[in-house]
Amino acid sequence: METTTKIICITCPKGCTLDVTHDGQTVLRVKPGCKRGHDYVKRELVDPRRMVATTVRVQGGIHPLLPVATAAPFPKPRIIELMHALRWIELQAPVIMGQPILRDALGTGIDILASRDMPVEVRSPYWSPEES
Repeated sequence: METTTKIICITCPKGCTLDVTHDGQTVLRVKPGCKRGHDYVKRELVDPRRMVATTVRVQGGIHPLLPVATAAPFPKPRIIELMHALRWIELQAPVIMGQPILRDALGTGIDILASRDMPVEVRSPYWSPEES
């Protein structure tokens, strides 16, 4: 059965609205749209994926949270499951940008990488907890 769906293309900043006629997993027509829009719609209907960025806890660093991101687009239906897994990760500083935080996340073959350096917090010998 043919179905027509409106999909907003996120390939470029224009954000074109595409009228997509499909029957489940097969794209029959896309109006209007460029080549990149057609490719996006085909991927989106069969296997929607998104880049995921979040934070994980870090001990002994200059900040309490470390930004992390997926190395490649992650399957959209499993993003919530990924966020639950990342919630329990706690790292120890130092961490180097690009360092794998979680390899093969949820068996997808996609790594979670540190998005910045996190050096160890260096305190003055004159520091006291009351000053914080």
